[in-house]
Amino acid sequence: MTALFDIELELITLGTARFPGAVVRDELDNNLLAELPTIRVQQVPGGGDDGLKLARFLVDIDVFAATRGDAITLARQVHDWVTSELRGSTSSAAVIGRVAALSLPASRPYENVTLRRVGATYEIFCHPVS
Repeated sequence: MTALFDIELELITLGTARFPGAVVRDELDNNLLAELPTIRVQQVPGGGDDGLKLARFLVDIDVFAATRGDAITLARQVHDWVTSELRGSTSSAAVIGRVAALSLPASRPYENVTLRRVGATYEIFCHPVS
């Protein structure tokens, strides 16, 4: 069985259940201001696998909110979820093992000055459920 599967879909599904007050997605649209707070999950190039089952994914998770304080607060909650609750969890699709923050939550520039963006990059080791 290959180690490759849709890590974005997995995290969006789990994140939607964990953060019911936020929109969790992989792409932004023109209606972002009406859908705050939003958590965007994006796999970034890199990572790898062992050729059998274990995959190492690199994932950016950005939080968009109306204020800097709201964005920082939600980004910290997401960070705690990824590094504590997500580690060692199992879903119908994946078993998540070691998780680490490669960059801690920090303000990231965004072209729309009426909202704020805070993001972090995570390394997630996991494998599909066999």
